[in-house]
Amino acid sequence: MAKLITDIRCGDCLDVLRQFDDDKFDLIVTSPPYADSRDKTYGGIKPEEYVEWFLPRAQEFQRVLKPTGTFILNIKEKAVNGERHTYVLELILAMRKLGWLWTEEFIWHKKNCYPGKWPNRFRDAWERCLQFNKTKKFKMLQDEVRVPMGSWAETRLKSLGKNDVVRFDSQVGSGFGKNIANWLDRDLAYPSNVLHLATESGNKRHSAAFPSALPEWFIKLFTEPGDWVLDPFLGSGTTVEMAEKLQRNSVGIDILPEYCELARSRTQQSKLLLVNGKANHA
Repeated sequence: MAKLITDIRCGDCLDVLRQFDDDKFDLIVTSPPYADSRDKTYGGIKPEEYVEWFLPRAQEFQRVLKPTGTFILNIKEKAVNGERHTYVLELILAMRKLGWLWTEEFIWHKKNCYPGKWPNRFRDAWERCLQFNKTKKFKMLQDEVRVPMGSWAETRLKSLGKNDVVRFDSQVGSGFGKNIANWLDRDLAYPSNVLHLATESGNKRHSAAFPSALPEWFIKLFTEPGDWVLDPFLGSGTTVEMAEKLQRNSVGIDILPEYCELARSRTQQSKLLLVNGKANHA
């Protein structure tokens, strides 16, 4: 395999991505500034202005993503005037008008979210990870993210009854019939679309870093070694750090120089390409 590239660039991704050719990346995974959040870091974007701000960037993501690639967007609505704002839902609809396919929605369950009390709701313990694709045929390596069968295999499968061993169509015609015997002697199963991950991060110098396990999971699922990963809102560099560890090439972009430097300090194993001209296409 050719030597890995970890390319970290400083600037607005809307401008920086114009330096890259079409169909460059296999995976885009990112967590942009949420509406009205990180205002001390990134200035904040009003909820009612969020879709207009994001769409030109979504068009660039669409251009640089391969037809077989995937875009994962980690985002969460905020509450405004006592109700959830609809800007994320509006963004999904607007992206579909651009030609994106809203293929799936993963839920990141934050196992150790911060406690708190609000008069009309409970604390947020989950965030959306929206999956968008350019085509219906995209690369997806499901076997790479299989999980242990765990106690379910040790208990349920040991006490199979005659109706469990071979269960075909449901008696009520629901179509939910199953053959549980298919799971005998298996150690691994495919996961659900709920990711149970703690919020800890190895970084303490960024206002909203997500845990390394989040981009790691999607990198394993949607790319192979040597593929290209992009994080256009890089922050502290978690995505490119995990891409490097998993033997993927990567590009990270952030508008703040201090975070670009922080990201560079976290990537030690691959050569950093600090270029100002046309992107390297090694």
